[in-house]
Amino acid sequence: MTPISEIDITLRLVISCILGGLIGFERESLDRPAGLRTHILVCIGSTLMTLVSIYGFSGIDTVTKDPGRIAAQVVSGIGFLGAGTILREGLTVTGLTTAASLWVVAGIGLAIGCGFYFAGIAGTALVFLTLVLFGQMERRHWSNKCHDKIKIIVRDQPGQIGQVGIFLGKHNIGIKNITMHHIPEQKVINLEFVLIIPANADMIQIFAELAEIDGVLSLDKPW
Repeated sequence: MTPISEIDITLRLVISCILGGLIGFERESLDRPAGLRTHILVCIGSTLMTLVSIYGFSGIDTVTKDPGRIAAQVVSGIGFLGAGTILREGLTVTGLTTAASLWVVAGIGLAIGCGFYFAGIAGTALVFLTLVLFGQMERRHWSNKCHDKIKIIVRDQPGQIGQVGIFLGKHNIGIKNITMHHIPEQKVINLEFVLIIPANADMIQIFAELAEIDGVLSLDKPW
């Protein structure tokens, strides 16, 4: 195997730092759990491990050389770091996009470490466009809808929560989050919904109909 020069090693590490930083900057600007430094470290680390995997054991004849062995561990190992960015609040899970960005940054680092500069740079460009462009589209889409909290007390009986969910779905009202609290001695369930409500929805009429559903005992409206 042709040895790699120190200049080439430095070049690959610097490129991985820039590419990882580009994606990390976008995450940092949105105040996500993993930001600029984390993405840079992941990208540089995966590049360094790839360099070690390919060139680190080139002078040792007794070692079975498998350049993909260490790289494969990077792909599986990054999952532990990505899991740390995923947060769960009620039924809402956040941080999946940041976890995915860490995973793809590790892949970019692997590509640069192997010398696949075009793949790494093209991948970074696509990832950055996905995060920025589609992120703006998502925010623009959700900005046309409002979020409201409502508290509902229903009977503790099978299918009761499903009836409420079906009713909301018929009116194109999304459920962003739901928190449930059982009160066995009263045989009721306290529900707190965070709803995604279309801008043109007649919520006064909708909540009036919701309160009339069989099994709905009380409804605290957001006004």
